[in-house]
Amino acid sequence: MKRTWTSEELLEHFTLLPDELTAIGNKSGATRLGFAVLLKCLQYEGRFPRSRQEVAPEVVRFLATQVGVDATLFAQYAWEGRTIETHRAQIRELAKIREFRRADEEALLDWLVTSILAHEQHPERLGELIRAECRTRAIEAPDDIAALVEVGLAAYEAQIYTVIVARLTPEVQERLDALLVAQPVPQGEEEEALPLSLLRLDPGPVGVESALSEIAKLRSLRAIGLPPDLFAGYTPRLVECLRRRIAAESPSHIREHPQAIRMTLLAALVYQRTQEVTDALVTLLIQIVHRMGKRAERRVEAAYLNDLKRVAGKTRILYRIADAALEHPDEPVRDVVFPVANEQTLRDLVAEYKAQGGAYRQQVQEVMRSSYRNHYRQILPALLEVLDFRSNNTAYQPVIQALAVVREYVSSGLVWYPLESSPPLDGVVPSSWEDIVTEQDSAGEVRVNRLTYELSVLQTLRERVRTKEVWVAGAAHFRNPDDDLPRDFEQHRATYYADLNQPLSADEFITSLKTQMTSALASLERFMRTKPKDVAIGTKRGKGWITLSPLPAQPEPKHLPRLKTEILRRWGVVGLLDILKEAAMLTGCLDCFQSTGSREALEHELLHKRLLLCLYGMGTNMGLKRMAGVDPRITAEDLRYTRRRYLHKEHLRAAIAQVVNALLHARLEAIWGETTSTCASDSKKFQAVDQNLLTQWHARYRGPGVLVYWHVERRSVCIYSQLKSCTSSEVAAMLEGVLRHCTDMTIKRQMTDSHGQSEIGFAFSHLLGFRLLPRLKPMHSQRLAVVEEGAAELYPHLEEVLGKPINWEVIRRQYD
Repeated sequence: MKRTWTSEELLEHFTLLPDELTAIGNKSGATRLGFAVLLKCLQYEGRFPRSRQEVAPEVVRFLATQVGVDATLFAQYAWEGRTIETHRAQIRELAKIREFRRADEEALLDWLVTSILAHEQHPERLGELIRAECRTRAIEAPDDIAALVEVGLAAYEAQIYTVIVARLTPEVQERLDALLVAQPVPQGEEEEALPLSLLRLDPGPVGVESALSEIAKLRSLRAIGLPPDLFAGYTPRLVECLRRRIAAESPSHIREHPQAIRMTLLAALVYQRTQEVTDALVTLLIQIVHRMGKRAERRVEAAYLNDLKRVAGKTRILYRIADAALEHPDEPVRDVVFPVANEQTLRDLVAEYKAQGGAYRQQVQEVMRSSYRNHYRQILPALLEVLDFRSNNTAYQPVIQALAVVREYVSSGLVWYPLESSPPLDGVVPSSWEDIVTEQDSAGEVRVNRLTYELSVLQTLRERVRTKEVWVAGAAHFRNPDDDLPRDFEQHRATYYADLNQPLSADEFITSLKTQMTSALASLERFMRTKPKDVAIGTKRGKGWITLSPLPAQPEPKHLPRLKTEILRRWGVVGLLDILKEAAMLTGCLDCFQSTGSREALEHELLHKRLLLCLYGMGTNMGLKRMAGVDPRITAEDLRYTRRRYLHKEHLRAAIAQVVNALLHARLEAIWGETTSTCASDSKKFQAVDQNLLTQWHARYRGPGVLVYWHVERRSVCIYSQLKSCTSSEVAAMLEGVLRHCTDMTIKRQMTDSHGQSEIGFAFSHLLGFRLLPRLKPMHSQRLAVVEEGAAELYPHLEEVLGKPINWEVIRRQYD
């Protein structure tokens, strides 16, 4: 049982009901209080506490107040003997449950293995599910749930090994073993097996060499021949756990595993690496197409800057030329025009016009075409061979058809596509490329230039893949978007809507929205009638305009400098490693780092010391080698082993959540105030080297780097952080932090900046039940939608900023 409880939690879980007070009857003193504690603990945890130390003192005091007994008498309640056994029997009869038996343990294990462990492997969550199942079966929960979970996980793991190895043919098993010795695959196959270390490598910098290397890697992985449904029935998280285990081991350790375990772990690695390499290849394609366009623009701009001279006084020059031409209409240009505007000035005028006209775009396209033909096109045949692009939307089938035409003639060497091939143009070729994609031959027939068409198809494909309108078979990130939807939505529609706290009926949803909108607009109308000083609605430049006065800066608390000085005087500068160690001791967060192996041999004290050194070395960027010198008994190899086995993103997030929860519970309300449900989020750019795969140029901050996106609650505790690229969506990062922070904090209000909001962000926040409160930079240009036609007349003080009414029929059709 946890030790810290809020008043709301105590009221919800430990309030004695009238029939329960009746059951307590005429018991008195320690017996009365002990009976009440046993009763409510059974209801809350599904079992009786094993000792009085398990019960939180706050719970004892809360129950003692209800039964009218001094809380200190709980120490006198006999924890062994006939009295407590009688009380337990009476409580079981009252709760209509029976004692846990050996047969129940076997039934629960079978239930875990067959129904639960395929979708959930987290020990704490499994414990909650076991307690809930025991309540359903009307039995008392076992005392040692952790041991039951451990046995169930071991049985399920053994079952996985048996099932997976049975799905692998002997030939596939030989190829998997070949990964450990870096030798060619059996004769008759074209691909050469890459050693395990090379298959683990990430792609290199964006370019042709990296793309060709990833293509070779993908061919080698597919040549192993894993069945596409090898892990059917198992969640990606489970496959990731298997892959993480083998990723931390050397080839020599992998060879020592029994065959079933070795084959399953290697298959999990190959299965996920195939998906990751496919994703990497698609990402390289997206980046290469983008690079071609940007480099072409820079080259054309540089050429213009070298020979372009801005001509000043163009209006004056035009007047002098026109005046001279009118006075001498019959004389040669050289004798009339050149004396008032010399030849070089006129050439500069022509060059400036060309730079500002359509010639610029044509030159960019020509440079892109040349770059594609001479360098980048060499990856296209292999790329189309290994990547299978698909689309579920009929509107984007022309792109799939265009790829089929490109694939058919990719090695033909033809200048134009044959007339009978009929490559699609609508929905494939951008309008700016139509003039150079189509040409006329000597017979006057309109033909499609093959190279230019390929380039335009790749540009369109890039945009469609980025929005998942086109997806890639065998990928993970670029997978079929239908796989992200619940397969059993129709069967469990009511359950999903209940989870979102939304009505099943679209009409009920729309009615609620209309009521909220009408109330909000009416409230704003009443507020604007008071003519507030800080808010004004009017017109500017012929358009509606919202004006807000900036808020004054909050003054610094007058006691804060003295408080900082006193803290420094008392404790001085405390080392960061000491703070980390103290936090680990107080919160137990190091227990979140579990080994990827099947067993642990290290002593807890030694393991915790290694974990602290690893976390400190990686968190401060000092490195593991320097941290190894702290203790002569710990080597750099020991720390590297600990990092491989124990430090993973999921474990680190769980440890951070545990520290955050401890901070939230340790605060004194008299000093910090009540726990809030408000959170703020924003990103910060950090410079990073170009070799980092996430490094991108930031358009606003002008430089290469990465973004770290933080969610911080109102009292300055960071509850979630993410590493993102500079071009990634901050709206998606905002939503991810709200959904996945995994702390005890319940977010009801989320504050962010203009980049962290969008119409889609507002829609998700409404469905998920929290308020999105962004700082809108273009506040002056915002518009307020009305409920229906003619409703604008009800809000005369908002007339300038009112927009169109909502199309409720679209919401009604698309509600599900």
